[in-house]
Amino acid sequence: MQPPDRLIVRYGQATSAGAKPVNEDVLGFSLPTPDLQRTKGIALVIADGVSTAEAGKEAAEICVQGFLSDYFSTPETWQVKTSAHRVLAALNRWLYGKGHAYRDHEKGYVCALSAVVVKARTAHIFHVGDTRVQLWRDGILEPITRDHTTWLSKDHPVLSRAMGIGLHLEIDYHVVELRNGDRLVLTTDGVHNHVHPATLTAILGHPDMDAACEALLTEAKRQNSPDNLSCQILSLDRLLQPHRNDLLPELARRPFPPPLVPGAILEGYRVERILSESPRSQIYLVEETKNGRRLAMKTPSLNYEDDPAYIERFLLEEWAGKRIHSPHLVHVIERPYNAQWLYYLMEPVEGMTLRAWMEHNRKPEIRQVVNIVQQMIKGVRALHRLEILHQDLKPDNIVLTPDQRVVIIDLGSLRIAGVKELAAAGASIEQLGTRHYAAPEYTLGRAPSNRSDLYSIALITYELLTGGAHPFNEKLAVATTVRDFQRLEYQSAAVRNPLVPKWIDGAIKRALSLDPSERQEALSEFSMELEQPNPAYLESGAEQTLFARKSVHFWQAVSGILALVIVMLAILLAQQ
Repeated sequence: MQPPDRLIVRYGQATSAGAKPVNEDVLGFSLPTPDLQRTKGIALVIADGVSTAEAGKEAAEICVQGFLSDYFSTPETWQVKTSAHRVLAALNRWLYGKGHAYRDHEKGYVCALSAVVVKARTAHIFHVGDTRVQLWRDGILEPITRDHTTWLSKDHPVLSRAMGIGLHLEIDYHVVELRNGDRLVLTTDGVHNHVHPATLTAILGHPDMDAACEALLTEAKRQNSPDNLSCQILSLDRLLQPHRNDLLPELARRPFPPPLVPGAILEGYRVERILSESPRSQIYLVEETKNGRRLAMKTPSLNYEDDPAYIERFLLEEWAGKRIHSPHLVHVIERPYNAQWLYYLMEPVEGMTLRAWMEHNRKPEIRQVVNIVQQMIKGVRALHRLEILHQDLKPDNIVLTPDQRVVIIDLGSLRIAGVKELAAAGASIEQLGTRHYAAPEYTLGRAPSNRSDLYSIALITYELLTGGAHPFNEKLAVATTVRDFQRLEYQSAAVRNPLVPKWIDGAIKRALSLDPSERQEALSEFSMELEQPNPAYLESGAEQTLFARKSVHFWQAVSGILALVIVMLAILLAQQ
């Protein structure tokens, strides 16, 4: 196998106060470790402090330093767009708050900013103000951003957008597919407003990036630019290939373990028993021989020893599991640094699956089911906060421990937004677990979303409440087209189990909508609707659940008894 490809770039920059006494431009560039280059990319930022703002230079410094620090601290599972937007929004709020923290007057922390993140073979560009990003390719210069300025007169442009102007930040976002040899050019207005595009294009062909930047500043001064002067050039000599394999170096060197039996020892772990076996993997309960710690070990199936996409999926389970932290998701344990075999370790989760629990609880208490589902939602929300979809939620993958804690134990079908930006290595990477619990959009070939996991949760909720019944009977198994799904008729959970409140049934029905846009907007909304009746789901008149009717009859009886007691007391008082 070929060794992992390596990113090769050349970077240059230059900045000068120019004709002004103070330089309020700030530049920054970050080339992180190879692992972070894969998951987060490399970044360069240019900021121009607004001279009419008292703290323009400080604002520019805060933005450049803050972006380069905070962006690389965001979860590796997030998309570039999510990470950058959240960091920039936070910086904008900080600048605005800092600028309005003075009692006597406002001290403006305002600047223009352009930030570029190069991940794999894509440039993600974020821009607000009158700094500028351009692409130089094969001797041709192409502008990417547009200036956010309003011209009051020929010589007096005014920024219409900038960092720190208001609490709401409207920032332009561009995506550019790159080629080897491309150059990204970032400049402040003191340069691009005063250097002719033809001259700028010619200078950018210089082989030395620092020398090219200095030449641009020299030309801007020669053209009598009255402003600060700054330039950055990033030459992308060799980009990373759009694959994910070298994110997971074990792919090239670790063999599959042989089938293990109780008593066998693998790298210091003694097998106690087999927890589960399937055509795709094995899970063993093992004991660490050094300290007696008990763990679960998952090994890949020898059936897929020659399948790179399967191996990558297996390794991504471990990679993601180490980055997920929730009491309702199985916890992946760090392996020995010198591990030679392909496997990963997890906390052992004792208890029964929800499938087994349903078999023993055909008529469960409504409150108990709601509690189970709420814990399930908390686990899935922890994934969604990292921009990860589970994609294989089903009763067999969820365990209820003896202390009533719900734990999702399978991470085999995760869809990780940040990793998907590295491009798919094969179609089987996105394979799903069980079609029975998958949202219709998977069958129809449409893009999944958080609402796809919501669909699976709602279906499990329905089964828990109805003793394993399905809301669409057997017709769902043969549905393959939009028309097939439209013909499905929802079977009310309240009819199958009269104890189910109408409003819970309504919440489930909505979450199982064919069109994802008709489902609840977020898991938190579905969670709330399980606890608090939504008036939209309540029917007027006599159509009430047995649960509701029993409540009415109870209070009617209580009222009758109280009325009788009052009458008797009145008679006794009248006789005295």
